[in-house]
Amino acid sequence: MNAARPHAVLFACGMNSVRSPMAAGLLKQMFGQTYYVGSAGVQKGELDPFVVAVMDEIGVDISKHKPMTFEELEDLEGLSFDLIVTLSPPAHHKALELTHSIAADVEYWPTVDPTGIEGNREQKLEAYREVRDQLMAHIRQRFGRAAGGNE
Repeated sequence: MNAARPHAVLFACGMNSVRSPMAAGLLKQMFGQTYYVGSAGVQKGELDPFVVAVMDEIGVDISKHKPMTFEELEDLEGLSFDLIVTLSPPAHHKALELTHSIAADVEYWPTVDPTGIEGNREQKLEAYREVRDQLMAHIRQRFGRAAGGNE
């Protein structure tokens, strides 16, 4: 069982436009080439500009992320992930269905969807920062601290 040290990690949420691309960008930034990282959604959304803004604040550029569904990802590159981290209930149910046909561990990290937050731009950005920081803490806890740059 590869639960402790997966090789390929898929982050999944509802639309692949906020939480899962955020988590994938964080894992890539923190661990570089240590893991193969992907993200997908149950449905396909549009990349959220607030996500791009709060990730840019910490030096992670996800502006070129193209949201895709599980099915599109499977068609494009297959679903050869040994860990699927789900961030929303619909994504969790979808991932559990997939385990009938692929050998992957599934972990559920309940994560608030910040898109429904009301308020001015700064209040919305703050909600997205909270999600980003929560995901960063989860990643550190699950995968350990990132090694320094040139290993």
